[in-house]
Amino acid sequence: MTHRLIPPVLLAATLACLLTACSSLPSWVSDPMGTDTAKPAALAPDPRQLAVRLAWTTRLAPVNFPVSTQAVGNSVLVAAGDGTVVRLDAATGAVQWRSKPLGPLAAGVGGDADLAVVATANNELVALSKGQALWRQKLSHQVYTAPFVAGGRVFVLGADRSVSAFDAQNGLRLWTQQRPGEPLTLRQSGVMLAVGNTLLAGQGGRLTGFNPDNGSLRWDAAIATSRGTNDVERLVDLVGRVSRVGDSVCVRAFQAAVGCVDAGRGALLWTRSADGAQGLGGDDRQIFGAESDGRVIAWRRSDGERQWAVDSLRLRGLSAPVLLGRSVALGDATGFVHLLSRENGSLLARLSTDGSAIVATPTLVGNTLVVVTRSGGVFGFTPE
Repeated sequence: MTHRLIPPVLLAATLACLLTACSSLPSWVSDPMGTDTAKPAALAPDPRQLAVRLAWTTRLAPVNFPVSTQAVGNSVLVAAGDGTVVRLDAATGAVQWRSKPLGPLAAGVGGDADLAVVATANNELVALSKGQALWRQKLSHQVYTAPFVAGGRVFVLGADRSVSAFDAQNGLRLWTQQRPGEPLTLRQSGVMLAVGNTLLAGQGGRLTGFNPDNGSLRWDAAIATSRGTNDVERLVDLVGRVSRVGDSVCVRAFQAAVGCVDAGRGALLWTRSADGAQGLGGDDRQIFGAESDGRVIAWRRSDGERQWAVDSLRLRGLSAPVLLGRSVALGDATGFVHLLSRENGSLLARLSTDGSAIVATPTLVGNTLVVVTRSGGVFGFTPE
């Protein structure tokens, strides 16, 4: 089956047009008919109820792919649009190693203490050790999710919804599992992580658990099912990031639902309808996420009951959230990071970067919040 890829912003606009006859569009979508455009919510004054300072900043090439950052101990791996991969000390921003440009990338960087792995736009998997290429493996499909490195293996989620494992030392392919699905897939980072000795991957609207040694399926749980009368309406891919606390793994199905799974038993705990396009953050009590219109919602982790919702960041192009102290941090399309209260969603503080969109979910590494922008700025913020 041939899979066509749709960027998430374009797809979100397409879905909005199907529902509203294009009477209004997000401000970042071109409106050739000259109709009125929806405006992002005006920003309230910064209350500065949290003291967070800019500790360091550095600059890479601009980012034009589904970027992700990877925490490795007290360091962070970041990839730029020209294929340069950098490992930074998260506390100081000092460069620990930097690779040569690998060419355009299709997905962000994944890794562990010894290895960093990226997927190129030419469908090549490249493994780096201290910035030097260790091996390369040609892929038969595109990849938009950062490779996942664990247990001496590199796991890859393909745009065709295949899951593959490679030997981390030499790149030898160990196994591949393919799942049929709808013909459209998102050009956006999906879901891949490990819980105990089970590999979890998002395939369509299902979270699947695999034996990482041989690829055999242990369980799968439906977060959302395909519905509708056309390919766009049936698209329900799971999107990163996820919120994991122990065996509880909570995920989002693109513009369809959020839900939690007990990964130890492979049991679906609950799902709730939701229309967001970015992943989730959370703690042991709540999970947090932003809907496509910018509404930020908190759900109770145990049963999915809504705890609060705020519209103060409407249409601001929000990232997936990450927790920072007593706040929920979300980046936006104009380069701000908003710190909202976990308790009620009120604004606690606002951080500024370089004015270009936050392109990756902010990543907490130790005590440092690492933020990456479209223009290639990397910023490290620390609470005071």
